[in-house]
Amino acid sequence: MLREERHQHILEMLNRDKKVIATELSEKLMVSEDTIRRDLREMDHLGLLHRVHGGALPKPPSAVHYEDRQKDAVEIKEQLAEAAISLIRKGQVILMDGSTSNLRVAERLPAQLEVTVFTNSPPIAIALASHPKAEVIMIGGSLFKDALVNVGVAAIEALNKVRADLYFLGVYAIHPEIGMSVPFLDESYVKRQMIASAAETVGLVTSAKMGTSSTYVVAPASSLTYMVTEKQVPDETLQPYRNLGVTVIQG
Repeated sequence: MLREERHQHILEMLNRDKKVIATELSEKLMVSEDTIRRDLREMDHLGLLHRVHGGALPKPPSAVHYEDRQKDAVEIKEQLAEAAISLIRKGQVILMDGSTSNLRVAERLPAQLEVTVFTNSPPIAIALASHPKAEVIMIGGSLFKDALVNVGVAAIEALNKVRADLYFLGVYAIHPEIGMSVPFLDESYVKRQMIASAAETVGLVTSAKMGTSSTYVVAPASSLTYMVTEKQVPDETLQPYRNLGVTVIQG
């Protein structure tokens, strides 16, 4: 079997089973495990999948850079934001990281809702600047231009002093076994601290991100209190997250 044919078979199996295991691929394609590992490395480098220990998982379809993410699944993110707003109560302290889904939440906060919002995202702070009742507190640090968020030691130290009611976590990739992961190391540190600084964590998750993984693990999927996702996501996809104690809201 030619290399290109093996790659095609691997992608077909990955799309069908949502994961591939190197030993099983070796048997099915009748090549050595070394050949399979080389194939998975090449396919990971091409952005076709995400290689993990012992095999591979689907790669999230999400764009990496902020400007591209702004154009991705716009209508779905707006629907999820509307559903997520129902979780916010008057007087709460809220953390928001710099996801484009969270930006939709910020843009839709009811004008009469009194809240305090801590964010490391300049776009979210700007979106809330005209809100009549929201107090907005920027988390400082070094601006990471690819994601338009502040990161680094200063951001983590500031967050360590915050005790928030809710954290709206931007989910790049999530898998019930691997957890939540992102492509940037510094961003993973800030998200991890935000989880630790909040009583409850809300993830707005489009269906395309489920069952996928990226380079840096933020936290287990069980760190989510609520997962807000689309109505049409099937129960068999959501049940593994429910089994972890996550409350699923389909909006």
